[in-house]
Amino acid sequence: MSSSGWAALRVRDFRLFVLGRLLAGAGLQFLVLALGWTIYERTKSAWALGMIGLASFLPTLVLALVAGQLADRIDRRLIICVCFGGQALAGAGLAACVLLLPDGVVWPIYALTMMIGAGRAFYGPATQALLPGLVPREIFPGAVGLNASVWQIASVTGPAIAGFLLIFGPSIAFAAAAVLSGLASLAFFAIRTRPQLPPREPVTAATVFAGIRFIRSRPVILGAISLDLFAVLLGGATALLPIYAQDILKVGPEGLGILRSMPALGAVSMAMILAQWPLRRRTGPTMLSCVGLFGLATVIFGLSTDFTLSLACLVILGAADMVSVYVRQSLVQGETPDDMRGRVAAVNFVFVGASNELGEFESGVLAALIGVVPAVVVGGVGTMIVAALWARLFPELRNRDRLLT
Repeated sequence: MSSSGWAALRVRDFRLFVLGRLLAGAGLQFLVLALGWTIYERTKSAWALGMIGLASFLPTLVLALVAGQLADRIDRRLIICVCFGGQALAGAGLAACVLLLPDGVVWPIYALTMMIGAGRAFYGPATQALLPGLVPREIFPGAVGLNASVWQIASVTGPAIAGFLLIFGPSIAFAAAAVLSGLASLAFFAIRTRPQLPPREPVTAATVFAGIRFIRSRPVILGAISLDLFAVLLGGATALLPIYAQDILKVGPEGLGILRSMPALGAVSMAMILAQWPLRRRTGPTMLSCVGLFGLATVIFGLSTDFTLSLACLVILGAADMVSVYVRQSLVQGETPDDMRGRVAAVNFVFVGASNELGEFESGVLAALIGVVPAVVVGGVGTMIVAALWARLFPELRNRDRLLT
């Protein structure tokens, strides 16, 4: 089979996998954009925007280890189907909230956001653990790139379409998200591959925390995961995009959709390049350099008052982040035994996937305390410092040459 990343598309179940990811990713982007716009319109508060991130993060923090156990003990495909079905229900519930709730009432919206976060806590590890069993190992790095490309395509098109739908009201965007999430559940249900799960060992403290111990024993993986954690935590400017769209750049809901799409546009462009030409050498130094570039682009975006410059910064930011995601995902998924992939993916999801939401909370709180622009600039500078510091703290990552050994 060809070593090109596109060879993975010849596998039927991988095609269904990426179709489901595309639909679910677009649905999630509809939810995220409409949530931010709705909360800021109702509250005019950076703090309230940050609380969306906290509401998404807390379920992941609480449920991650349980989710990892389940992903290593039952059919991962079914876990994903149930979670996307729940996301569809949450979208329908949010549409009802917008139509029925008085303007000053937002707690049901946060409650449904926590429901979405709970679903992500389970489908995140299950999705990461399912992918390596769908394609042969020799084309796995290309499959990672294609998988990331599809998710980022959804992240480009989703906000742009959602921004247009917001013109007609957030309830329309939420309802569309419900439909897309339901279709994603059906796509995963159609996957035939059933990876052989190991015999069910008793659930003990040792098995629950096995993923943490495994990551701690691999300095390269620990360095890559923790680097992404702090980079996203400090550089999470996307939570403040509704404020930039309304108050700083003054571009309205359509402009918000375009702003939200730009990091994904940069990421999908880079992911397509990596799918065709997988990164094979100097992977560690490349990852560290791109995290530094991510921080620099965040700083310039924070200071910009020009819409075009802001868009360019977000594209660069997304492309740099994609390189980091590609390296980390390849290391985590490629070097983890199949019987531990769910538990390791759960820890990885807490560190990285949930750090997006915690980063949104941090950005909202910091913006409420020191102002929107200073909060974004401080976060970008902090990200650059972290990249330099990690190069010294994790020499195994700094010196990593090949992606898979």
